[in-house]
Amino acid sequence: MSNTETHPAEVRCGPRPGAGPTADVEVLTPRTVPLGGPRAMTVRRTLPQRARTLIGAWCFADHYGPDDVAATGGMNVAPHPHTGLQTVSWLFSGEIEHRDSLGTHALVRPGELNLMTGGLGICHSEVSTPGTRILHGVQLWVALPDEHRHAQRDFQHYAPTPVPLDGGQALVFLGTLAGDTSPVHTFTPLLGAELSADPGATLTLGIDPDFEHGLLVDTGDIRADGTVLRPGELGCLAPGRRELTLTNTGPARARLILLGGPPFQEEIVMWWNFIGRTHEDIVRARRDWQEGRRFGTVTGYDGAPLPAPELPNTPLKPRGNKR
Repeated sequence: MSNTETHPAEVRCGPRPGAGPTADVEVLTPRTVPLGGPRAMTVRRTLPQRARTLIGAWCFADHYGPDDVAATGGMNVAPHPHTGLQTVSWLFSGEIEHRDSLGTHALVRPGELNLMTGGLGICHSEVSTPGTRILHGVQLWVALPDEHRHAQRDFQHYAPTPVPLDGGQALVFLGTLAGDTSPVHTFTPLLGAELSADPGATLTLGIDPDFEHGLLVDTGDIRADGTVLRPGELGCLAPGRRELTLTNTGPARARLILLGGPPFQEEIVMWWNFIGRTHEDIVRARRDWQEGRRFGTVTGYDGAPLPAPELPNTPLKPRGNKR
């Protein structure tokens, strides 16, 4: 998914200084961002924001739906570029047609991971299919470490097998959780899983104490280590925990996305759909996209590519995660 803001902020992101074990759960509330078009399907964005820019290498989180495509027109994101990152597409309902400059033509379906590596440069389009009635899911980005940020374009698909939990279920699409490991390759250690919890159930999960973790609630009211998280909120946990306790306090089944990874120890610059290390990296990527270099082309999409927004005139300001 593209960041379709017409004036995207240019953000320098870095590791959290002095992060360590804590009992606190930092709660982030989303802001609403339109995807564009006359009826403007909107998404709820929890990363990046002023309070926090990274959870491990996870640097971008959009949460959308349930969206009635008859009312909004659904998703229709024209070909757009990415550098220095991987995109993670995960649906709860509906279907999205993905096309990219590798020549990939794939469908994103509920409970199935589509992971695309931008690296040096890739472009893709995303369109909800004609049969989709309700569109509902998340779009996530992962920052690539400096030694791999010019990696070759790649696309991976994986359909995890449900893992039963006492009082719920897990779908582990990246990393390891509850005895299940995803085979999907990433460039830093990561965790990504969809969790569901029965009404009134408490889930206790073993987690990596070296990881930061994020809990993005889709449905239900979740109590995470004593802190209530409501739908759309993202709960952030510092490293140091070996267990995570989640309770569904509501009368219906709850669903959430669990993210994790070791604190990202590099400073990155993120603007629009690009991740680099310097302002000049971003300027170069924008120029290459506008002039038709580096990113390749998407075939099969009916329409013109997205033009890049204008770069801001203000200088970069360092921004790291607050503790």
